[in-house]
Amino acid sequence: MSTTANRMPGSLRLLTTVFLALWLVAAVFPFAWTVWGSFKVEPDFFSRTSFWDAIEGVRTQMQTGSAFTLDGYRGAWIENDFWRSAINTLIVTISVTVISLTIGTLGGYALARSGQRYAFWILIAALVFRAMPHITLVSGYMLPFFQMNIWGILPTTIIVLVAINQPFTLWMLHSFFLSIPKDLDESALVDGCTRFQAFRLAVMPVMWPGVITTGLFSFLLAYNDFAVTSMLLSQDNQTMIPKIASFLGSIQESGNVMFAVAAVVSATVPLFILVLFFQRQIVSGLTAGAVKG
Repeated sequence: MSTTANRMPGSLRLLTTVFLALWLVAAVFPFAWTVWGSFKVEPDFFSRTSFWDAIEGVRTQMQTGSAFTLDGYRGAWIENDFWRSAINTLIVTISVTVISLTIGTLGGYALARSGQRYAFWILIAALVFRAMPHITLVSGYMLPFFQMNIWGILPTTIIVLVAINQPFTLWMLHSFFLSIPKDLDESALVDGCTRFQAFRLAVMPVMWPGVITTGLFSFLLAYNDFAVTSMLLSQDNQTMIPKIASFLGSIQESGNVMFAVAAVVSATVPLFILVLFFQRQIVSGLTAGAVKG
């Protein structure tokens, strides 16, 4: 039997190939250009004469003796302590992901297996809360955090990010639990398991693709957040995204733009690696959540 690709007309196949190639170039070029420019000096990468200066690196060669330089990375990571922001980001993202998944798996399982009417209204309330702009939620936290003298530290930001992220994890994991037949729980209960043992031993091993998918999205929300982290963290406790913004906010200082460019590359590369590493689990999880058993 011929495949769909073989049945596709040659002109349509060529058009599809060209479109995908152009889309791939358009998607990859900005990041590839930024990575290349992070090894240049500012007069080359932001040259108003010709974009070719960024490729050849003439001024980079004149200033550093080489066509490539690590001055941007050195200035960001060492001179401006970007490594502290990286550690803060790691603490915040891991904490938000672990807490969100712990509460989300328990809550999502309970709501998916509950036959009560209030389960629906809890999910609706979570959806409304998730739809609210983050900035409106943060403004409500500011005054009590100031009054309790807990503004500017990582735990307060983690609490707020978990509160913002929890409705999403609840909805995602609830849909994944719905795709798992109740017969699995009931069989474990018949075998003598308690409800929690049935959840832990029978349901969770089947749920791992969904948990990984939800955990990755939770990680990305905390990793890429700017509104919450910029408003609730002090200068010393900044995560990477607000730190990059602080570089751009003082572009009149020599080199700060290239510090920002190097910091952007440093913050983006781990995301590419993470997505590539978990791509199979993500696809498997999204597919499992889309089909009910």
